[in-house]
Parts: sequence; C-alpha cells; structure tokens
Amino acid sequence: MTLRLKFNLVVFGALGAGLALSAALSYRLMVETAESQVIDNARIMMESALAIRTYTSEELAPLLRKIDSEAFIPQTVPSYSAQRNFRTVRQKFPAYSYKEAALNPTNPTDRATDWEADIIREFRDDRARAELQIQRETPTGMSLVLARPLVVKNAACLSCHDRADNAPPTVVSTYGPNNGFGWKVDEVIGAQIVSVPIGVSLDRARAAFYKLVVVLGLVFVVIAILLNLLLQLLVIRPVLRISHMAAEVSLGRLDAEEYQPRGDDEISSLGSSFNRMRRSLESALKLLSQAE
Repeated sequence: MTLRLKFNLVVFGALGAGLALSAALSYRLMVETAESQVIDNARIMMESALAIRTYTSEELAPLLRKIDSEAFIPQTVPSYSAQRNFRTVRQKFPAYSYKEAALNPTNPTDRATDWEADIIREFRDDRARAELQIQRETPTGMSLVLARPLVVKNAACLSCHDRADNAPPTVVSTYGPNNGFGWKVDEVIGAQIVSVPIGVSLDRARAAFYKLVVVLGLVFVVIAILLNLLLQLLVIRPVLRISHMAAEVSLGRLDAEEYQPRGDDEISSLGSSFNRMRRSLESALKLLSQAE
C-alpha cells in the first residue's frame, strides 16, 4: 500500500465523517427552522384573529347596536367577524384556515369535526393547557395545527347561550332553539384552530439542504485535491528523489547528483543526512582504495 493511498484513506475517511456529521446537523437545523417559521406564521394568524375579535366587540358591535338594538346582526359577533375575514384570506391561500370550532355552536357551520372535537376535549381535560400543536395530513398536504381554548369568561355571554327561551328572539329565529345553548361560565365550549401548511416549508428546507450537501461535497473534494498536491510536492517527490539517489549509491554510483534540500523541514533534514552519509561512504571507499 503506497503512501498516497494510505494518506487518501485517512483524508477521505475524515472528510466523509465530517460531511456526514455536518449533513445530519444541518438537516436537523433546517427542519427545525422551517417548523419554527410555520409556528410563527400560525401564531401571527391567531393574533390577527384575536385582534379582529377585539375590534368587533369593542368598536364595531356598539356602533351596529345603535342602528338597531333589537335585531340580531351577525357582524356584531366576534367569532363571525374573525372567521369571515379568514374566509376571504382563504380565497388566495386555500391551504391556510382559521376556525372557531365548538361542540355546541350557535351557528351549525362552526360545529367541530371529529379531530377538532378531540382537541376541545383535550382542553377540557387539561384546563391548564393554553395551547396545543399537532401535525395532520390534509388534502393539500401536511399541516401544522395550532389551537387555543375558547372559554366562557363573561357572564354576559349567557344572555344568548343559557336557555333558548331567554335568548333574543332574533337569535332563535336565525339559528333555531337547539344550537348554542346550555353554556356555563368557565366552560371550555370550543377552540380557536389555525391550520398552516408545513409541506412547502419542509420542501424548501430539504432543497436548501441538498444544495448545502453538494457545496460541502465539492469543498471537501477540492480540499482533498489540494492536500494530494501538497503531499506530492512536499513529501512524495522529495522522498522519491532521495530513494532514487540511495538506489544509485547502493549500486556504487558515487558520482550521482546530491539532493538539494529546500527549507528546513523534516524532508530537507532527511536529504541533508543522506548527503552526509553519501559523503562519508565515499570517503570510506577512497580510504579503502588507498590502503590497497
């Protein structure tokens, strides 16, 4: 096994291990970054919905009630305003969604599906939980789901949701007497649920990862080539010259050209030592010849 082959086995082994470790760490970091960005987007959507709810309840609803305090106007309901806004957003971004799902909603369109009902029950079972994150497969791909509980905190809400016979007639006439009644203060009646596609972000992260691996691979190849060139110039070529000179001297050709050391490294020291040995051998042979 030649010195070059041994050297390359060590170099490519070290570079290969470094590439594998770098690739593993980079992939995990990129995936975590992509997931973090998706979560941030989901939280921004959630906060936007809360801002719409606050605006509706504090500014829009009082104005609309001044117009007609007896009629039921859906636009005065914070949940209606928030979800209506995001339906408009979905026309341009269909993979994004916001829903205020409830087990017993006033509006039947807000009734929780099976997986949404599971989220609501989890909030009911763990009242300390303020947020829930899950990933689920959807027709448009993998999505990240961010959910927060909807809790009846204001007793004023019960004026419309306690009993049907106590609710405003316009609410009953709009949604019927069987929906959205029987709520209680501090009860988890539903959940705000935001769905954000995660597949696109992960695909981008993987594409960036593949490019990074290619670049790292090219860098490692260039490093290996440069190291081989240095090995050839600084080690192999001088050693071959010294080896050739040693072969010449061993065959009795004492007139062979001496090795010309360059620098003060170990190879140069070896060459100088060989030159001294050659001169010593030449002197010894001359003394033997004179003695004869």
